[in-house]
Amino acid sequence: MSTDIVETPAPGPVIANPLTAKRRDLALRIIVPVVTVAALVFIWWLYVKLSGVPPYILPGPVAVAGAFVNDWGTLAPALWVTTKITFLSLLLALIGGVGFAVFLVQSRWIEIAFYPLAVILQVTPVVAISPLILIYAPSTQVALLICAFLVAFFPILSNMVQGLKSVDHNLINLFELYGASRWQTLFYLKLPAAQPYFMTGLRIGGGLALIAAVVAEFAAGSAGAGSGLAFRLLEAQYRMNIPRLFAALLMLSLLGVAIFAITSFISWLSLHRWHESSLKREN
Repeated sequence: MSTDIVETPAPGPVIANPLTAKRRDLALRIIVPVVTVAALVFIWWLYVKLSGVPPYILPGPVAVAGAFVNDWGTLAPALWVTTKITFLSLLLALIGGVGFAVFLVQSRWIEIAFYPLAVILQVTPVVAISPLILIYAPSTQVALLICAFLVAFFPILSNMVQGLKSVDHNLINLFELYGASRWQTLFYLKLPAAQPYFMTGLRIGGGLALIAAVVAEFAAGSAGAGSGLAFRLLEAQYRMNIPRLFAALLMLSLLGVAIFAITSFISWLSLHRWHESSLKREN
Protein backbone atom coordinates (compact mmCIF):
# COMPACT_ATOMS: atom_id res chain seq x y z
CA MET A 1 0.00 0.00 0.00
CA SER A 2 1.54 3.31 -1.07
CA THR A 3 1.07 6.64 0.62
CA ASP A 4 1.21 9.90 -1.27
CA ILE A 5 3.56 12.45 0.19
CA VAL A 6 2.26 15.96 -0.19
CA GLU A 7 5.01 18.56 -0.21
CA THR A 8 4.15 21.79 1.49
CA PRO A 9 5.74 24.80 -0.20
CA ALA A 10 8.15 26.75 1.92
CA PRO A 11 6.72 30.00 3.18
CA GLY A 12 7.88 32.91 1.10
CA PRO A 13 8.98 36.28 2.36
CA VAL A 14 6.25 38.42 3.80
CA ILE A 15 5.76 41.48 1.62
CA ALA A 16 4.97 44.54 3.67
CA ASN A 17 2.15 46.80 2.65
CA PRO A 18 3.71 49.69 0.68
CA LEU A 19 1.23 52.14 2.19
CA THR A 20 2.07 51.01 5.73
CA ALA A 21 5.80 51.25 5.05
CA LYS A 22 5.35 54.74 3.63
CA ARG A 23 3.39 55.88 6.67
CA ARG A 24 5.98 54.36 9.00
CA ASP A 25 8.78 56.15 7.16
CA LEU A 26 6.89 59.46 7.31
CA ALA A 27 6.23 59.00 11.03
CA LEU A 28 9.90 58.32 11.67
CA ARG A 29 10.90 61.40 9.71
CA ILE A 30 8.65 63.50 11.96
CA ILE A 31 9.11 61.78 15.31
CA VAL A 32 12.91 61.44 15.30
CA PRO A 33 13.68 65.17 14.74
CA VAL A 34 10.98 66.20 17.23
CA VAL A 35 12.36 63.85 19.89
CA THR A 36 15.90 65.07 19.21
CA VAL A 37 14.93 68.74 19.56
CA ALA A 38 12.89 67.99 22.68
CA ALA A 39 15.87 66.18 24.23
CA LEU A 40 18.18 69.11 23.49
CA VAL A 41 15.69 71.58 25.00
CA PHE A 42 15.40 69.39 28.09
CA ILE A 43 19.20 69.27 28.45
CA TRP A 44 19.27 73.05 28.07
CA TRP A 45 16.58 73.49 30.77
CA LEU A 46 18.30 71.01 33.08
CA TYR A 47 21.67 72.76 32.75
CA VAL A 48 20.17 76.18 33.51
CA LYS A 49 18.24 74.74 36.45
CA LEU A 50 21.17 72.90 38.03
CA SER A 51 23.95 75.39 37.33
CA GLY A 52 22.02 78.44 38.49
CA VAL A 53 23.35 80.57 35.64
CA PRO A 54 21.64 84.01 35.64
CA PRO A 55 19.14 84.72 32.84
CA TYR A 56 21.16 87.65 31.53
CA ILE A 57 23.92 85.14 30.69
CA LEU A 58 21.87 82.15 29.53
CA PRO A 59 18.09 82.22 29.85
CA GLY A 60 16.19 78.98 30.12
CA PRO A 61 13.63 77.70 27.60
CA VAL A 62 10.77 78.96 29.79
CA ALA A 63 12.17 82.51 29.82
CA VAL A 64 12.70 82.44 26.05
CA ALA A 65 9.15 81.18 25.49
CA GLY A 66 7.86 83.96 27.75
CA ALA A 67 9.80 86.58 25.77
CA PHE A 68 8.51 85.05 22.54
CA VAL A 69 4.92 85.57 23.73
CA ASN A 70 5.30 88.88 25.59
CA ASP A 71 7.41 90.58 22.90
CA TRP A 72 5.41 89.27 19.95
CA GLY A 73 4.04 92.72 19.20
CA THR A 74 7.60 94.00 18.79
CA LEU A 75 9.16 91.02 17.05
CA ALA A 76 6.36 90.14 14.62
CA PRO A 77 6.61 93.35 12.50
CA ALA A 78 10.40 92.92 12.38
CA LEU A 79 9.92 89.32 11.26
CA TRP A 80 7.64 90.48 8.47
CA VAL A 81 10.21 93.04 7.27
CA THR A 82 12.98 90.43 7.17
CA THR A 83 10.70 87.90 5.46
CA LYS A 84 9.64 90.43 2.84
CA ILE A 85 13.22 91.41 2.03
CA THR A 86 14.30 87.77 1.89
CA PHE A 87 11.60 86.62 -0.51
CA LEU A 88 11.79 89.71 -2.72
CA SER A 89 15.55 89.35 -3.05
CA LEU A 90 15.19 85.63 -3.78
CA LEU A 91 12.59 86.34 -6.47
CA LEU A 92 14.84 88.95 -8.09
CA ALA A 93 17.80 86.56 -7.86
CA LEU A 94 15.77 83.84 -9.58
CA ILE A 95 14.75 86.13 -12.42
CA GLY A 96 18.21 87.69 -12.79
CA GLY A 97 20.14 84.42 -12.34
CA VAL A 98 18.12 82.45 -14.88
CA GLY A 99 18.02 85.30 -17.37
CA PHE A 100 21.75 86.00 -17.12
CA ALA A 101 22.54 82.27 -17.35
CA VAL A 102 20.55 81.98 -20.57
CA PHE A 103 22.40 85.02 -21.89
CA LEU A 104 25.81 83.58 -21.00
CA VAL A 105 25.34 80.19 -22.68
CA GLN A 106 24.39 81.72 -26.01
CA SER A 107 28.03 82.16 -26.93
CA ARG A 108 31.41 81.14 -25.55
CA TRP A 109 32.69 84.69 -26.02
CA ILE A 110 29.76 86.12 -24.09
CA GLU A 111 30.53 83.78 -21.19
CA ILE A 112 34.23 84.69 -21.23
CA ALA A 113 33.42 88.41 -21.27
CA PHE A 114 30.65 88.61 -18.64
CA TYR A 115 30.99 85.66 -16.27
CA PRO A 116 34.01 87.16 -14.44
CA LEU A 117 31.86 90.17 -13.54
CA ALA A 118 29.44 87.89 -11.70
CA VAL A 119 32.36 86.22 -9.93
CA ILE A 120 33.69 89.60 -8.81
CA LEU A 121 30.31 90.49 -7.31
CA GLN A 122 30.20 87.14 -5.53
CA VAL A 123 33.67 87.21 -3.98
CA THR A 124 33.35 90.83 -2.82
CA PRO A 125 31.98 90.80 0.76
CA VAL A 126 28.57 92.41 0.97
CA VAL A 127 29.67 94.18 4.16
CA ALA A 128 32.41 95.93 2.18
CA ILE A 129 30.13 97.29 -0.54
CA SER A 130 27.08 98.00 1.64
CA PRO A 131 28.25 101.59 2.43
CA LEU A 132 28.31 102.36 -1.30
CA ILE A 133 24.92 100.76 -1.79
CA LEU A 134 23.52 102.81 1.08
CA ILE A 135 24.84 105.99 -0.56
CA TYR A 136 23.39 105.33 -4.02
CA ALA A 137 20.17 103.48 -3.08
CA PRO A 138 17.06 105.66 -2.73
CA SER A 139 16.16 104.14 0.67
CA THR A 140 17.53 101.78 3.29
CA GLN A 141 15.02 99.07 2.40
CA VAL A 142 16.12 99.17 -1.25
CA ALA A 143 19.76 98.94 -0.11
CA LEU A 144 18.98 95.88 2.00
CA LEU A 145 17.15 94.34 -0.94
CA ILE A 146 20.13 94.92 -3.24
CA CYS A 147 22.58 93.41 -0.75
CA ALA A 148 20.45 90.30 -0.28
CA PHE A 149 19.97 90.01 -4.04
CA LEU A 150 23.73 90.09 -4.72
CA VAL A 151 24.38 87.24 -2.29
CA ALA A 152 21.56 85.00 -3.55
CA PHE A 153 22.20 85.77 -7.22
CA PHE A 154 25.46 83.90 -7.86
CA PRO A 155 24.48 80.38 -6.63
CA ILE A 156 21.41 80.44 -8.88
CA LEU A 157 23.45 81.76 -11.80
CA SER A 158 26.26 79.24 -11.32
CA ASN A 159 23.96 76.23 -11.01
CA MET A 160 21.84 77.33 -13.94
CA VAL A 161 24.86 77.83 -16.21
CA GLN A 162 26.16 74.41 -15.24
CA GLY A 163 22.77 72.85 -15.96
CA LEU A 164 22.41 74.50 -19.35
CA LYS A 165 25.91 73.35 -20.33
CA SER A 166 25.34 69.78 -19.12
CA VAL A 167 22.72 68.84 -21.70
CA ASP A 168 23.45 65.65 -23.64
CA HIS A 169 25.09 66.65 -26.92
CA ASN A 170 23.40 63.76 -28.70
CA LEU A 171 20.03 65.29 -27.87
CA ILE A 172 21.23 68.68 -29.08
CA ASN A 173 22.33 67.09 -32.35
CA LEU A 174 18.93 65.39 -32.62
CA PHE A 175 17.16 68.73 -32.23
CA GLU A 176 19.42 70.22 -34.90
CA LEU A 177 18.71 67.25 -37.17
CA TYR A 178 14.98 67.92 -36.95
CA GLY A 179 15.50 71.61 -37.71
CA ALA A 180 14.70 73.02 -34.27
CA SER A 181 15.57 76.67 -33.79
CA ARG A 182 17.85 77.91 -31.00
CA TRP A 183 14.88 79.06 -28.94
CA GLN A 184 13.05 75.77 -29.43
CA THR A 185 16.15 73.90 -28.26
CA LEU A 186 16.38 76.20 -25.26
CA PHE A 187 12.74 75.91 -24.15
CA TYR A 188 12.13 72.24 -24.97
CA LEU A 189 15.51 70.70 -24.14
CA LYS A 190 18.00 72.84 -22.23
CA LEU A 191 15.70 74.45 -19.66
CA PRO A 192 13.96 71.15 -18.69
CA ALA A 193 17.33 69.38 -18.50
CA ALA A 194 18.72 72.16 -16.27
CA GLN A 195 15.79 71.96 -13.86
CA PRO A 196 17.59 69.83 -11.21
CA TYR A 197 20.50 72.31 -11.18
CA PHE A 198 18.05 75.19 -10.88
CA MET A 199 16.35 73.55 -7.90
CA THR A 200 19.72 73.14 -6.18
CA GLY A 201 20.46 76.81 -6.73
CA LEU A 202 17.00 77.69 -5.41
CA ARG A 203 17.59 75.85 -2.12
CA ILE A 204 21.03 77.42 -1.68
CA GLY A 205 19.84 80.89 -2.68
CA GLY A 206 16.91 80.79 -0.26
CA GLY A 207 19.16 80.31 2.76
CA LEU A 208 21.73 82.82 1.54
CA ALA A 209 19.04 85.45 0.91
CA LEU A 210 18.00 85.26 4.56
CA ILE A 211 21.60 85.43 5.78
CA ALA A 212 22.32 88.37 3.49
CA ALA A 213 19.21 90.24 4.62
CA VAL A 214 20.32 89.99 8.26
CA VAL A 215 23.98 90.81 7.55
CA ALA A 216 23.02 93.76 5.35
CA GLU A 217 20.84 95.17 8.10
CA PHE A 218 23.70 94.80 10.57
CA ALA A 219 25.98 96.68 8.15
CA ALA A 220 23.39 99.35 7.38
CA GLY A 221 22.66 100.00 11.03
CA SER A 222 19.01 100.65 10.23
CA ALA A 223 16.71 101.37 13.14
CA GLY A 224 13.16 102.36 13.82
CA ALA A 225 9.73 100.91 13.32
CA GLY A 226 10.48 99.59 9.83
CA SER A 227 13.53 97.59 10.85
CA GLY A 228 13.92 93.84 10.68
CA LEU A 229 14.98 91.20 13.14
CA ALA A 230 18.65 92.17 12.89
CA PHE A 231 17.94 95.50 14.59
CA ARG A 232 15.87 93.74 17.27
CA LEU A 233 18.83 91.45 17.94
CA LEU A 234 21.15 94.42 18.41
CA GLU A 235 18.57 96.25 20.49
CA ALA A 236 18.13 93.26 22.80
CA GLN A 237 21.90 92.94 23.12
CA TYR A 238 22.38 96.61 24.05
CA ARG A 239 19.59 96.42 26.62
CA MET A 240 20.86 93.08 27.99
CA ASN A 241 17.44 91.60 27.24
CA ILE A 242 18.87 88.16 26.49
CA PRO A 243 15.51 86.28 26.49
CA ARG A 244 14.27 88.60 23.72
CA LEU A 245 17.54 88.08 21.86
CA PHE A 246 17.04 84.31 22.00
CA ALA A 247 13.43 84.73 20.90
CA ALA A 248 14.55 86.76 17.85
CA LEU A 249 17.15 84.11 17.05
CA LEU A 250 14.46 81.46 17.31
CA MET A 251 12.32 83.43 14.84
CA LEU A 252 15.22 83.64 12.39
CA SER A 253 15.87 79.91 12.71
CA LEU A 254 12.21 79.06 12.14
CA LEU A 255 12.12 81.38 9.13
CA GLY A 256 15.21 79.66 7.70
CA VAL A 257 13.67 76.23 8.26
CA ALA A 258 10.45 77.39 6.59
CA ILE A 259 12.36 78.69 3.56
CA PHE A 260 14.29 75.44 3.26
CA ALA A 261 11.08 73.42 3.58
CA ILE A 262 9.31 75.49 0.92
CA THR A 263 12.20 75.30 -1.56
CA SER A 264 12.65 71.56 -0.90
CA PHE A 265 8.94 70.97 -1.49
CA ILE A 266 9.08 72.92 -4.75
CA SER A 267 12.09 70.85 -5.79
CA TRP A 268 10.33 67.59 -4.91
CA LEU A 269 7.18 68.70 -6.71
CA SER A 270 9.17 69.39 -9.88
CA LEU A 271 11.47 66.36 -9.87
CA HIS A 272 9.82 63.46 -8.04
CA ARG A 273 8.14 62.04 -11.15
CA TRP A 274 11.15 61.80 -13.40
CA HIS A 275 14.54 62.67 -11.93
CA GLU A 276 16.80 60.07 -10.32
CA SER A 277 17.53 62.23 -7.28
CA SER A 278 13.85 62.19 -6.22
CA LEU A 279 12.63 58.79 -7.37
CA LYS A 280 11.81 56.21 -4.71
CA ARG A 281 14.01 53.10 -4.93
CA GLU A 282 13.34 49.64 -3.58
CA ASN A 283 16.97 48.98 -2.62
